[in-house]
Amino acid sequence: MSNTIVDKKEELVMKLIHYFVTYENYRPMIVNGVQNEVWLENLDNEIPIIRININYIHNNEQLETDTRKVDLIRKNIKKKTYSIKLNVLNILINARDDVEVTSDKGIECVKITKIKDLKKNTFMDNYFPNFKEKVNDENANMENIIAMTEELNEKTTKDDKKLAKIFANNDKPIITISLLVINIIVFILTMLDYDFMINTFANYYKNVQNGEVYRLLTCTFIHANIYHIFFNMYALYQIGSQMEKYYGKIKFLIIYLVSALLGSLLSVTLTTNVSVGASGAIFGLFGAMLYFGYKYRTSLDAFLRSGIVPVILINLALGFLIPNIDVMGHIGGLLGGLLISYTLNVQGKTEKKNTINGIIILTIIVSLLIYLIMNK
Repeated sequence: MSNTIVDKKEELVMKLIHYFVTYENYRPMIVNGVQNEVWLENLDNEIPIIRININYIHNNEQLETDTRKVDLIRKNIKKKTYSIKLNVLNILINARDDVEVTSDKGIECVKITKIKDLKKNTFMDNYFPNFKEKVNDENANMENIIAMTEELNEKTTKDDKKLAKIFANNDKPIITISLLVINIIVFILTMLDYDFMINTFANYYKNVQNGEVYRLLTCTFIHANIYHIFFNMYALYQIGSQMEKYYGKIKFLIIYLVSALLGSLLSVTLTTNVSVGASGAIFGLFGAMLYFGYKYRTSLDAFLRSGIVPVILINLALGFLIPNIDVMGHIGGLLGGLLISYTLNVQGKTEKKNTINGIIILTIIVSLLIYLIMNK
């Protein structure tokens, strides 16, 4: 078997796919209307899309036509994935020697006939520095091809299991239910002695200035009336159950509390009203849902397009239209949910730089708001 002849172009394609999938966490894409091409995506990479073209390019005019096709597909993917910037690495492995490759805006075109060509490429060296080490120059035999295929299957299966674990998590939303119970108990106590609960635990800038900082969190568990708590608890159960499943219990609780805190801080900074309610924390869950949907946007395109974004916009708009709604608390909660989700990251999308950057940004924002409150 080791002496079986392997087609050079097939070997080259296999080595490229094996490297990008196994070491750079790319996944195959289905692109309609293409033949003899392989498209790979990793939207968390600086080069989100890689296209490997096996078709024969026999002159510069054909290359121009091919590049226009790549650009059209790139723009469609960019639109569907809500990406601000979408770079494509276009690898040609079957082009005539006299074909002159040029790189357009957003498309880096590389012509190769063997692995060594990519190892000498400056672009590859900048964006995929471990390519030289991980990919073997030597000719592969059938045993090597089979081994690479098995590794690819194993990696793909492992990634699919991780994704299934996130979306098919059937654990009971214990934290969500606990928060519901606490809010209901506090609401009963509030109805028994409304004035005491409001005067002691509601959010008001004068009290916070005087050192009663606990109000920034306690106010989020107090509700003014039955309608107030009903709509907030309904939203908490619906959204919280999903977010607890996606982020995990500890991260979910942190997201809820940080969102509540940032919502209260912005409310105290920019308003002079007494504020109560879990709306800031719930808008933080909206923010967490939006961040999760964006990170998994290739899997949740319809969800983003018809689900969370319109809901957030409608709820924010209602806050401006309906009197006595703490809009600043909503905006602060939404911002807090986005930032803390970015800091904590979602499963399978962890990046240490996000955590560090998120902590720095949150620290700056909280410090600034505290300063503004104390000098209000």
